[in-house]
Amino acid sequence: MGAPRIEVFYDCSSPWTYLAFERIQPIAAHAGAQIAWKPILVGGVFNAVNDSVYAQRAAPNLVKARYYAKDLKEWAKHIGVRIGSPPVFPVRSVTAMRGAFFALDQGDMALVAFSRALFEAYWGDLKDISQPDEIAACAAAAGLDPEALLAYAGGDEAKARLKANTDELITRGGFGSPTIFIDRDQMYFGNDRMELVAAALARPPAA
Repeated sequence: MGAPRIEVFYDCSSPWTYLAFERIQPIAAHAGAQIAWKPILVGGVFNAVNDSVYAQRAAPNLVKARYYAKDLKEWAKHIGVRIGSPPVFPVRSVTAMRGAFFALDQGDMALVAFSRALFEAYWGDLKDISQPDEIAACAAAAGLDPEALLAYAGGDEAKARLKANTDELITRGGFGSPTIFIDRDQMYFGNDRMELVAAALARPPAA
């Protein structure tokens, strides 16, 4: 049997995805598992199968919101990342996530570096990653050609690839970011499912 395969469908506009992005990598390495990174547009997922998110944002439960803020702050401290309150939220992440495919074509390490730069810029430095100059800065931080990445992100191929991943997640039963699949059939949603992901990876394969 080969090593287990992990698919990670993600959008950098989610703080919980930032946490899961950092946590899944050592879990996969420990299990000897390969990660297939799959950038998506989470707004497209919400529009299709989870539009209640918008009502919750428009009229948040203040009791839950206070706990949410506390929980997120503690998770960020626990993982060792900076997560603040970006002045632009939700952010239009479509260009950034299309640009992720340019990074992916340079290899997994480039994709991880570019995605981490986006997460750090948006959640740590509170930058507006919908803006081309901020995306370019993230590309440069990842060692990528900013102009080439932006040009690719503006093309039809990047648009089609992002839509294909987003549609695939919806078809497979996903409803948000991050969504993780192990060996295609086992789905896990959210940062707080990492222990279950690790346990699933540790189980011997079915005969």
